[in-house]
Amino acid sequence: MGNGWHEWPLMVFTVLSQCVAGGFIVMGLAWLSASNNSELQNKIVRSMFFLWALMGIAFLASVMHLGSPLRAFNSLNRIGHSPLSNEIASGSLFFAMGGCWWLVAILKKMPAAPGKIWLLLTMVCGLIFVWAMTRVYQIDTVPTWYNSYTTPGFFLTVLLGGPLLGGLLLRAAGFPLKNAKLATLSVLALFVAISLAILQAFSLAGIGSSVQQAAALLPHYASVQACRIALLALGLGCWICPLVRRTPPATLGLLVGFLLVVTAELIGRGIFYGLHMTVGMAVAG
Repeated sequence: MGNGWHEWPLMVFTVLSQCVAGGFIVMGLAWLSASNNSELQNKIVRSMFFLWALMGIAFLASVMHLGSPLRAFNSLNRIGHSPLSNEIASGSLFFAMGGCWWLVAILKKMPAAPGKIWLLLTMVCGLIFVWAMTRVYQIDTVPTWYNSYTTPGFFLTVLLGGPLLGGLLLRAAGFPLKNAKLATLSVLALFVAISLAILQAFSLAGIGSSVQQAAALLPHYASVQACRIALLALGLGCWICPLVRRTPPATLGLLVGFLLVVTAELIGRGIFYGLHMTVGMAVAG
């Protein structure tokens, strides 16, 4: 019986990088919307530093997962053929494109039209990175991963953590957060996450190998998911409640909300890795 926490480097890598991908899109769109306010754009760019700091932590965690970190570059040997190589390559490309865009912008050397195209391409690259990440776990010998819950689950982290991270950094930059559209998107993602958790609970009863039933891997699945959903609701509440009162959310409140959502998604990712099992006689997790 596993709980997934032994895979904490992968948990940190996947959750943080998915939040960064979503946060970058939110901040990139805000930067584009402030095209007539160069001072506000500069503040947004400066605040983006924390995106790449989190991305650096995520990649550091992924390296710690390797048996020999000094051989990390070997993971790029089969780009186009290996899902793992594709994941690392697309993630590195997103990191490089976004980091270089940020550096040029912070130096105020960013040309207007090419800068917008570069920014949009980086946003697309971030989504491709998340997609490539999901392909790593589509393994037909692991029935608890090879299903219709893995890909939506990873993209839900983008929708749950990304807007909140982006909103936090935008608020710190002085960007007005009076529009509830982003918060509404995250709330809708929360309802989808609840639905998927319930559906997956029923599906686990029909998955098993010759020596193990999937439902037995995490006997406390329901209570752990309930804890995760509660943390998600509390985290998003730190954003929603001020908007309901028609007041801008405070930076500290958004920070607390983001930490709660990240904690919740780490729990969810622990569930994901804890459900690892293989067909046949071998069971791991």
